[in-house]
Amino acid sequence: MGFQITNTIFQSKDERYHYLRQALPALLVGESNFLANCANAIALIQAQFQFHWIGYYWVENESLVLGCFQGPVACTRIAWGKGVCGAAWESRKIQNVPNVDEFPGHIACSSLSKSELVIPLMHEGKVLGVLDIDSDVFNSFDQLDEIELSFLMDLLLKTLAA
Repeated sequence: MGFQITNTIFQSKDERYHYLRQALPALLVGESNFLANCANAIALIQAQFQFHWIGYYWVENESLVLGCFQGPVACTRIAWGKGVCGAAWESRKIQNVPNVDEFPGHIACSSLSKSELVIPLMHEGKVLGVLDIDSDVFNSFDQLDEIELSFLMDLLLKTLAA
């Protein structure tokens, strides 16, 4: 009865996102604690993709401050406009970087990171934070990742109003 959440890794990227579109709402239903929902969303996505690093940075005054994540130890604070995360915060636009070594001002929290995708998390017209994903492979992210991860983060942000 109902949708069961598993850690099954599907073959194609489309299958993985199809699963996540079903699993995330099922995971979020009935839970109003935003921190718990954020942590579970990261774990759910990571179970499907095994990224080098995935997590949130949340706006606090003039910095992005590390939130829940999965992966190696990360930078704790990132200034406005600095690095890929700061650029996403400042521009309010997705940053898809195929080669982080070619991004001016890239902040190297891990020397293993080769490509990065950062999605601004917007609520009521304001950037609350960013979803940051690092891959240890060059050119890991495409438009499908941008669309699907934005959709999943929009689902997550709806729990703020719950």
